[in-house]
Amino acid sequence: QVQLVESGGGLVQPGGSLRLSCAASGSIFRLNAMGWHRQAPGKQRELVAQITRSGTTNYADSVKGRFTISRDNAQNTVYLQMNSLKPEDTAVYYCNAIVTNSDFRVGNYWGQGTQVTVSS
Repeated sequence: QVQLVESGGGLVQPGGSLRLSCAASGSIFRLNAMGWHRQAPGKQRELVAQITRSGTTNYADSVKGRFTISRDNAQNTVYLQMNSLKPEDTAVYYCNAIVTNSDFRVGNYWGQGTQVTVSS
């Protein structure tokens, strides 16, 4: 099994910054694409950003220029640097990873989520 553990959420004022981290552990042969999604109250979960193993990135239009996704393959960790935060960024943020397990099966895993609240 694979576990994804997020950290770094919290309460921040509009215009502020937060950095989310997601560490993967367990029966991992290789971490493939990783990403961050978010879900606000009453809304569907949406993709925020994703990054391939080689470092190619993709962002939702609403966060382009403000958020940066990165990863450390040696540490099995993905990060989301969030700058210029807005109240509409308030949501539970979930880490996601496509993992090739130790038995060479491929699985799609999710973290438990971390709350980000942007409010004055």
